[in-house]
Amino acid sequence: MIPGDFYLISRGDDGLFAGSHKIFQRESSGLRRVSYCGRDYWVRPVTVAWTQVEVENRKEVRVEFNMGKGWRPICEKPEQQVTLKDLGVTQDARVVLSTNGQDLDGVNRFSAISESFQKGNKTKKASYHD
Repeated sequence: MIPGDFYLISRGDDGLFAGSHKIFQRESSGLRRVSYCGRDYWVRPVTVAWTQVEVENRKEVRVEFNMGKGWRPICEKPEQQVTLKDLGVTQDARVVLSTNGQDLDGVNRFSAISESFQKGNKTKKASYHD
């Protein structure tokens, strides 16, 4: 693993910063494995959606790296390398952004909460003290 920060950064025609999303070098909950310019990263689907929308809005998006000496572009046109479709997401990128990707896992939050309380011994008990 390389020390430093990796981000998808969007810039306007003038090259000035417009926005960014952090991309990760390690797997974590809610992240999906992707590859930009032959290097693996972990991203949230909403990050891929953001990338697509930024390009639609005529921004240039690149993978950039910073190890304390300023931002260095290391990968061009990430929007052509990873799409929502590649992640199995069929929703429009703008919908994914507006919901912050909440409906992507297909898990009803209340069902997940209920299920978490029912883990363990599932045999019926006559009373709390059994």
